[in-house]
Amino acid sequence: MPAFHFILLALSLCFSSPISLVTGDHEIPHRNLADSICPLDFTVVRKFIFDSPRRPSFLDVPRKCQTLLQGIRLVRSNYLRVTRNFSLSPIPSKVCLDVYQKLVNELVPWLDIRSTCAFDATLLSKSCNNITTRFQFEGLISKPELQEVNHLCNRSLDEDSSCTPCQGTLYSIYQSYFIENASDCSGYPFIYAGALANREGPADSGTAKCLFSLDYTSTNANNWKKKAILCATPIGAALGLIMTVMVIWFSWRRKQKWKRRHNSVALNETGAGFGIETISGDSSLVMFTFEEIKKATKNFSRENIVGKGGYGNVYKGILEDGSEVALKRFKNCSAAGDATFAHEVEVIASINHVNLVPFRGYCTATVPMEGHQRIIVCDLMQNGSLYDHLFGSEVTKLSWPIRQKIAIGVARGLAYLHYGAQPAIIHRDVKASNILLDDTFEPKLADFGLAKFTPDDFSHMSTRVAGTLGYVAPEYALYGQLTERSDVYSFGVVLLELLSSKQAVISINDHHTLLLTDWAWSLVEEGRLFDVIDKNVLELGPPEVMEKYVLLAILSCHSQLYARPTMDQIVRILETDIPVY
Repeated sequence: MPAFHFILLALSLCFSSPISLVTGDHEIPHRNLADSICPLDFTVVRKFIFDSPRRPSFLDVPRKCQTLLQGIRLVRSNYLRVTRNFSLSPIPSKVCLDVYQKLVNELVPWLDIRSTCAFDATLLSKSCNNITTRFQFEGLISKPELQEVNHLCNRSLDEDSSCTPCQGTLYSIYQSYFIENASDCSGYPFIYAGALANREGPADSGTAKCLFSLDYTSTNANNWKKKAILCATPIGAALGLIMTVMVIWFSWRRKQKWKRRHNSVALNETGAGFGIETISGDSSLVMFTFEEIKKATKNFSRENIVGKGGYGNVYKGILEDGSEVALKRFKNCSAAGDATFAHEVEVIASINHVNLVPFRGYCTATVPMEGHQRIIVCDLMQNGSLYDHLFGSEVTKLSWPIRQKIAIGVARGLAYLHYGAQPAIIHRDVKASNILLDDTFEPKLADFGLAKFTPDDFSHMSTRVAGTLGYVAPEYALYGQLTERSDVYSFGVVLLELLSSKQAVISINDHHTLLLTDWAWSLVEEGRLFDVIDKNVLELGPPEVMEKYVLLAILSCHSQLYARPTMDQIVRILETDIPVY
């Protein structure tokens, strides 16, 4: 510990900045503006304009207004990256302008961005050329020009050699398509490039410098380098000592972990001991023999296949007691066992709820000529999947009461995973094809291959992105930030599918697709809420009920994480007369 104290002391002495963020005698507070109801995150511009050692002089009025406009463009680019939308509706636009005004006044109390810079809410709400989404932008620009933008701007833009070609093609697009002066049209190509063409994103220092003329580089960089050289020797020595100890410790830990894993993967012919032993003690689970599985599925007959996926096939089968089951057979399993299989068995074995698929048992075996077998056995759901009924051609369409029953059941199942299971579980792959229906159309959430256990002190975790296009929450898809509300987003998409009978990704033509969430959001924003609902669905509920379900679906798949309700709140809304606001 003394070594750590030494490093902290050395760093504080050597790298304490001579620049303090003060206005008069008042320190600038770093409030979390993202907590506002404004959907724009203005904290991303703080470091470029307000915290930057090169923050602009606010004596030059034209220059300061241009800098503040570029800050708005950067924030809009970040918003487009997350939501795929350029513009806001009028009410949030007014709120967002107020938020930006407060942020500006932290540095310059006298500056009014409305009167001085002529900013108003239409800067955020009024579209240019009627473009409000990324798809409309891409539909306007020719394909060769879009390809050129992606080619020239999809790199680090920190150097002039990479920045200049990117700027050139964006200026060309501006002159060809956005020459009008309305609603900051000149910024649209740069907002798009920062959000969707550049791999680093608009908040990257190089991207912000190139596309939005916001430079975070310190003018005192040389002084900092000199300080770094002076401090490098004592700090380096301490760090070297600590790193040596840590390398030795991690090497020892890794070796011990490898030994434990090596001991646990020694398989016998039944496949026991590959890591499943931690749950095989559960007396309610049956470990089937491979011969029992082959007999149940008629030697894995193709006629018995009821589903396929990247993991393998799902077969229907009949056990010796006459019960019908579904058998999920994993492919490409190794001698050491398959971690995905072990994980899914562990998850399913730990949960029990009427709206989760009932687990019967499993099979592990190493068979000559057939390799290593990993099979999960569950009850067979007679009515297939929700996907079959919504989008299949040979299945009877569902009435609204049945759709309503399915929505409530799925919500209850997810609420159990989030708040009833110990530890809590995030499903990560909620979609229509993973919702199975029994003979009474009671929904059963299935396929826990991507599920994640959450620790007790969990707020969010960063993890490799997995899931299905159209169902994955924006913050998870972009940043790998996983929370229970990632499942809420997926539930919102499923609820929209139940209401509209449209798939999560709508195919417009051979070259263009549209997310169901974008389509539904646009209708609600235009005041056409009831157009979201499929009018061909039988026995639709009263208008107030249908409106409630549409609003709940829209709110559940909100682009902002904490604007979404939790699953237990959703269950209460669906089961009671609680309004959605």
